[in-house]
Amino acid sequence: MRLASQFPSVSRQHGPLALVVALLMLPMGARPAPPAPTIAPAVVKPPVVVAAAGPFSITPERRALLNTIRYAEGTWKGGSVAGYQVLYGGGRFGDLSRHPEITVRRRYISAAAGAYQFLPTTWKRAAQRLRLRDFRPESQDQAALHLVQQRGALKRFDRQGLSADVLARLAPEWASLPTLQGASHYGQPVKSREELQRFYDRELDRQRRLVSA
Repeated sequence: MRLASQFPSVSRQHGPLALVVALLMLPMGARPAPPAPTIAPAVVKPPVVVAAAGPFSITPERRALLNTIRYAEGTWKGGSVAGYQVLYGGGRFGDLSRHPEITVRRRYISAAAGAYQFLPTTWKRAAQRLRLRDFRPESQDQAALHLVQQRGALKRFDRQGLSADVLARLAPEWASLPTLQGASHYGQPVKSREELQRFYDRELDRQRRLVSA
């Protein structure tokens, strides 16, 4: 805005001070509007991206499935982290930096360990495929979902929930899960589909409430 061009005679004869006085004597509506303040553009921060422990996202439904597998395998332990440190037969190990590879002789002979009772060879293949560097709970969860996927059950589960078909597909991986005939794939003790469904429904409700809290 050029004020001097609007009052040329005042500006030439009396200088800048007279120009200011002339402006003050104008009615409010006739005074030139002050320049609009310059507003800096808002800075939009990118969303915070939290790195995942592995390639599989864990929804409330998938968490309920994982907890149901733990329940069937006897490693639920009330949902405590201690369930990730269980050896076959119920013993415990302490070091979560690697699979313990401890062979236990009970009714059967097994080196299964962790929340999902991974055999050493099964764990090594999954860990290598997913590039897992430890045996922590997060790594065990990822490896378990990898096994679910390998059995062709992950997408089915995401669509169907804990159906009889999903459990039957997982029965060769976890002996405690029932086949379509309701038995263990390996002739071992097995949980009934009805019992597992009740546990899954409770867990799913709890996980959904935790997410919405």
